[in-house]
Amino acid sequence: MGQGPLAIAMLYMLKAAFGWWLSVLNLRSLKKCAGDALDGRMSAGLLERSRAYLSENTRFAILSSIITAFVSLAFVFGFLEYYDKWVASLGLGFIPSGIVFFLILSFASEAISTPFSLYRTFGIEKRHGFSAMTPGLWFTDFVKSLVLSATLFSIVAAGGLFMVEASPGLWWLLGWAFFLAFSVFMVYLSPYVIEPLFNRFEPVDDERLREKIETLAARAGIRIKAIQRIDASRRTRHTNAYFTGLGSVKRIVLFDTLLKNLTPAEACAVLAHEMGHWRGRHLLKHMALMEAGALAAFYVSFRLMEGDLLGGLFGLKDPGFFAKLVCLGMLWSIAGFFVTPVMNAVSRRHEREADSYAARLEGAEAMTSALVKLTEDNLSNPCPHPLYVFFNYSHPPVAERIRLLKERN
Repeated sequence: MGQGPLAIAMLYMLKAAFGWWLSVLNLRSLKKCAGDALDGRMSAGLLERSRAYLSENTRFAILSSIITAFVSLAFVFGFLEYYDKWVASLGLGFIPSGIVFFLILSFASEAISTPFSLYRTFGIEKRHGFSAMTPGLWFTDFVKSLVLSATLFSIVAAGGLFMVEASPGLWWLLGWAFFLAFSVFMVYLSPYVIEPLFNRFEPVDDERLREKIETLAARAGIRIKAIQRIDASRRTRHTNAYFTGLGSVKRIVLFDTLLKNLTPAEACAVLAHEMGHWRGRHLLKHMALMEAGALAAFYVSFRLMEGDLLGGLFGLKDPGFFAKLVCLGMLWSIAGFFVTPVMNAVSRRHEREADSYAARLEGAEAMTSALVKLTEDNLSNPCPHPLYVFFNYSHPPVAERIRLLKERN
């Protein structure tokens, strides 16, 4: 292996190893967590269950990450060049070749990750009382996801590669615009076509809760198209709620598990938090930041794809366009080490603003109580390590959120 490939491989493994070290650090932080976690609201029994859950998840995640990392390195530095030439030998044309090239890789990646997914679902999640998945439902979801992802990927890949073929000098700009338009289109399409393939959405049947939510939305100045309950309990005992959609498709979606475990006041506090995101235009701000970064990434990718730089860095002789894209993917995964903490810092700021809004709208106590219950219901880590939070958390730690809510009370 030459100096270029060796340097890339070492950077890739250093990034992965740093992530594993952070996970271990985070686990140790939870093991040292005092009994008065979450302002004394979390029982010792639940804290012990959280430790057991995080410990098993951490070990398994590190193991699966190690295997994935070595498989990725073996493919890029051992088989990519042969695979690239094999696809080219099929003589399918540029766009069909690209679709075949990446679909096969996608299916191979799915084949590698599926055993890990099965163990997580029917092993870890079952053992800790979360998974309600049956083998039949898992298989149905798997087939639907596979067909759906292959279909959407083929459409996106065909569109993007058409831009490359039609305008070799401007594909970075046209491709970025195409992916942006497709993303916005999916925001409108998903609630009506994709999400109902996996879950059943029904109106919230508790009239008192519906009235409280409608009153809450009116106070927030938000016009909601629908307040729906999702049958999450068919698959998981985890609890959640979310505010989704843009324009005429805005809707509030509540997990049926959340409706079962939270009081109406607590559920409204969670929804007030989601409304705070809408009032703060956090989704639009996040999209704007993401798309600005994507535009820069498209342009840098375009420049890197020119000439023989990527081939030299990865030790490839005359790599094709698709092989170069794979190399770019590895480079961007390394660059994500620096980008992800910035995006997470912005996200945590938005979460604090949404918490503040919820406290003003519904009261700090209801929001605090909801946060504690959500932490207990999901066996979340109440004492994450600050460095792990910096690199991985899109939300502030629950203890910090509770402290800030108390200060505003």
